[in-house]
Amino acid sequence: MASDINLTVSGTKDAIMMVEAGAKEVPENEMLDAIMFGHEEIKKLCVFIEEIVAEVGKEKMEYKVFKASEEVDQAVREYATDKMVDAIKTFDKQERLANMDAVDQETQEHFAEIFPEGAKEVADVLYNIRKEEVRRMILDEGVRPDNRKLTEIRPLWSETGFLPRAHGTGLFKRGQTQVLSVATLAPLSEAQYLDSIDIDVTRKRYMHQYNFPGYCTGEARMSRSPGRREIGHGALAERALLPVIPSEEEFPYAIRVVSEVLSSNGSSSMASTCGSCLALMDAGVPIKKPVSGIAMGLIEGTNPDGSFRHAILSDIQGMEDFLGDMDFKVTGTKDGITATQMDIKVDGLSYEVLAAALEQARKGRLHILGKITECIAEPREDYKPFVPRIVQITIPQDMIGAVIGPGGKVIQDIQKTTGTTITITEVDNKGIVDIFGQDKTALDGALNRIKAIVAIPEIGETYHGKIRSIVTFGAFVEIMPGKDALLHISEIDYKRFETMEETGLKEGDEIDVKLIGMDPKTNKLKLSRKVLLPKPEGYVERERRPRGDRPERGERHERHGRPERKEE
Repeated sequence: MASDINLTVSGTKDAIMMVEAGAKEVPENEMLDAIMFGHEEIKKLCVFIEEIVAEVGKEKMEYKVFKASEEVDQAVREYATDKMVDAIKTFDKQERLANMDAVDQETQEHFAEIFPEGAKEVADVLYNIRKEEVRRMILDEGVRPDNRKLTEIRPLWSETGFLPRAHGTGLFKRGQTQVLSVATLAPLSEAQYLDSIDIDVTRKRYMHQYNFPGYCTGEARMSRSPGRREIGHGALAERALLPVIPSEEEFPYAIRVVSEVLSSNGSSSMASTCGSCLALMDAGVPIKKPVSGIAMGLIEGTNPDGSFRHAILSDIQGMEDFLGDMDFKVTGTKDGITATQMDIKVDGLSYEVLAAALEQARKGRLHILGKITECIAEPREDYKPFVPRIVQITIPQDMIGAVIGPGGKVIQDIQKTTGTTITITEVDNKGIVDIFGQDKTALDGALNRIKAIVAIPEIGETYHGKIRSIVTFGAFVEIMPGKDALLHISEIDYKRFETMEETGLKEGDEIDVKLIGMDPKTNKLKLSRKVLLPKPEGYVERERRPRGDRPERGERHERHGRPERKEE
């Protein structure tokens, strides 16, 4: 489905050159169909560009490639080829690099006097020998520099939960590439807010950072701001996992994962995808399915008769990426692709090669997924001790202001006294209140205070309240936070009091009262204390006659022996 794929394709009239995509677990055949659909549109654009070129009439600029002389080329090849092949066939990356550097240095020293001005030419021939021999071994012998088969994946190893204070950790190792991913959970208020021209994207609640320090490749260099590699690989790993991240309603946390490349020999972005999946499950994030990633390579060549031949490589290492023709990264679950990125160095890929690469990547991805689930099969049921716990309740929209209070006074006091973090989000005319804290007692305390603020008093319920003020006709009692009700002097006791001083009540006293009604005109609440007291023996409730049975003004005067007032 088109809505399940976000795809960018570039290419020529004849072949695909680059692919960048995010997807919602789409099968390989659907991804391939989408790529080829894009290629059909590219062909139209290429025709349009050719028409412009023809109209302008400019000739294409020719680039002159530096090339060593035949004499230097032949001499260096005879001297260094066998030595370079032996150096290439070394399993350990650092040892291999050291051996190849030693051959380079020895060859340069040997030809220093023979070709005094030819150091650059010698270096160019040595690079060509290195590239040609790696490619020849793969195409002719089916053997890679580390002696693997074309479809063979390097040894895998993983571990979770080894950093005690982290919310979630995943260590993923593939050959000599090793990545440590650390997951951190926080309130939604900690999401990353974006200042973007895309008005539909205002924040990110799932963030992935990728770090590639110098020591991971044995270098000593300064740590600077994120570069092309850090930004691109981090975005790819984030895109790979985004389709399986639960929604805010399912999991109201902001999530940040940081992947530190500890050692690199190719496919570090795919290792960070696998390590991040481990870290998320270790943190208890209920991801929908585990995700893994694999980087595919390609070596193209020709047979002696001039026909085309190629070899597709699974799980490429650094040398195969540098000297090969393709870097095709594919991530996904057992059910489909979640992200892909492809860059090639040849004139393009045919449909057949691309289809074969996707199928080989699927098999490799499933193999890696099996190793991941051997370490941790599903998200942990509970969080680590240092993960902030969350309680979520929904309140009426018109009660949001009461919870926040004037100038945020109420919510700030709740957070301060309970040690929690509270966020309120207005969604669909409701208030979604999220309470974060590490201590259950603190969470319960904050929750009870908010419930008390938004609670609606019920007639017939008994409340333990505090007297806030005394007036001549009674007392105002706070029965809920911010909710006062009148306790009339006649409802304090079965005794008759003429003044409030006689009752003995004063401000600050805590008493039990019952909500007996509400004034329909003013919506003011009415309380009674006497209904909770034992009724005195022989007590008879004074009968109250209906207003219609009461005597008129003149009749009342006569009954009390008063003359009716006459008109003057």
